[in-house]
Amino acid sequence: MSTRPTALRVLAGPRARRQLREQGLRPSDVAVVPAAAGGPKGLILNPLDRFLFARWLPAGGRELHLLGASIGAWRMAAACLPDPDAALARLAEDYVTQDYEHAPGRPPTARVVSRTFGARLQDHFGGVESQVLGHPRWRLHVFTSRGRHVLGREGRLRTPLGYGGAFFCNLVARRAMGGWLERVVFSDPRDPLPLPLHDFPTRQVALTARNLAPSLLASCSIPFWLEAVHDIPGAPRGAYWDGGITDYHLHLRYDRIANGLVLYPHFQPTLVPGWLDKMLPHRHRSTGALDNVVVLAPRPEWVAGLPNGKLPDRADFKAYGDDLPGRQRVWRTAIAESQRLADEFAELVGRGGPIEAEPL
Repeated sequence: MSTRPTALRVLAGPRARRQLREQGLRPSDVAVVPAAAGGPKGLILNPLDRFLFARWLPAGGRELHLLGASIGAWRMAAACLPDPDAALARLAEDYVTQDYEHAPGRPPTARVVSRTFGARLQDHFGGVESQVLGHPRWRLHVFTSRGRHVLGREGRLRTPLGYGGAFFCNLVARRAMGGWLERVVFSDPRDPLPLPLHDFPTRQVALTARNLAPSLLASCSIPFWLEAVHDIPGAPRGAYWDGGITDYHLHLRYDRIANGLVLYPHFQPTLVPGWLDKMLPHRHRSTGALDNVVVLAPRPEWVAGLPNGKLPDRADFKAYGDDLPGRQRVWRTAIAESQRLADEFAELVGRGGPIEAEPL
């Protein structure tokens, strides 16, 4: 018998821990799957995603809400396609191989990144919007951040001024950032989100074939790295940016879900509310909102064994520069190693019976 330490952690809120201890975890227990922003970090969840959406969750037989911001929105949209295993595998490969025209030794411009990345999303979802939006049981919700007032349009002076204001207001209170940015969720119109969004200024817009691609691009549009997406069809006019700004890890009122658990494949054990909260550790703590949440996350010891001793991240673009093969090699190695996360979860739920989870 192998004594190799486990790679996967299972953490849960109080209600979820009780349920796991009493009856384990079945696909029919899951009502919501969130997917965090985090750029390349999300790659290590690819084998787990493929197992969940292609093999395990379809057996649940219930309506399932998929919530995503940034790369999480791309992951959840891919999961809604008829062959989620192939769609998610393609997502990982296209993310690893992304490359942008640029001058030697200089980063690509935001315009080039937006144009190239937008074309890639169009390759994935153009012409198959009805398949994403017509899944018989799964409902997609794409989180974006819409600028207000000075951030209502992107501009050379307006954007840094507006984000400076958002930064300082967020230091005072997360909700105060709502004076600069609001959450806009593009939601499957067939069924509403089964939880309230009163924690932050929010609008909800019907997700349609016309706005699927632009809302996904907006949800992935990191300020200053990509251009804002303006005037998305069916939504209020304005500039739309990365959904992770307002909802980095989608720390929402999951405890208000009437029936079912939240299964959260994540690259870390904590849920940081907004991107600007990353530097505010007191906002990383678990809250009562996570009472019925089950988080699947890698163990630090496993992460330490990955190339460079860390998860893939955006800093790798700068670290590897024009060494595209070098970056691709370490990212592919990380994805291959993360098959252990999927295998261990499959073994855990496959044997049935109680599951002992760590407290969130």
